[in-house]
Amino acid sequence: MARPTKVTTVADLADHFRTSSATVLTEYRGLTVAQFKELRRSLGDTVTYAVVKNTLTKIAAKDAGVTGIDGLLSGPSAIAFIKGDAVDAAKGIRNFAKANPALVIKGGVLDGVFLSAQDIVRLADLESREVLLAKLSYAMKAKQSQAAALFSASLAKTARALGALQSKLAAGAPADEAPVAEAAADEAPVAEAAADEVVADEIVTEVVTEEIPEG
Repeated sequence: MARPTKVTTVADLADHFRTSSATVLTEYRGLTVAQFKELRRSLGDTVTYAVVKNTLTKIAAKDAGVTGIDGLLSGPSAIAFIKGDAVDAAKGIRNFAKANPALVIKGGVLDGVFLSAQDIVRLADLESREVLLAKLSYAMKAKQSQAAALFSASLAKTARALGALQSKLAAGAPADEAPVAEAAADEAPVAEAAADEVVADEIVTEVVTEEIPEG
């Protein structure tokens, strides 16, 4: 490979490393051209699956600040550069490897953290981002409904107490019955405290183009 071409290839690889949320390194020895194309199609548009040269990839990874993968770059190597959901991509690669044992998962990187082959499989076992977001949305709606019910109940009780007090005052009842309103007002913080718990429950921490020529 001519030097200018090598420089361009390294730059392209480094850019892929920098812009990918995750990468999965594989050995594709024994895969047919048809199987390779099938895998690439199955991973979708958010994953670039490309054959790479080990020496140039090591240089590109170093330029991009990616560490821990040098030991994986031996034999026929191909890398999945993942721009979308890392879990979905890991599932696709894991499932394809099960059906086609010639594809060997060697490891990868997720948000700068090195992953072993076993870690990639565990990642594939997680629920996808879309599923987690759907569950979170459902939980938030349920909590909001509970909060609304708490506020509504408290306001209704307060309104009834104030109404009773106004009726007594209008009828000339002694002013020392006014604490009824204060007692009703004292109940309001219960709804606020419950709402705080709802908000706390809703806080969650969120924990997966172009072909690069082989040269």
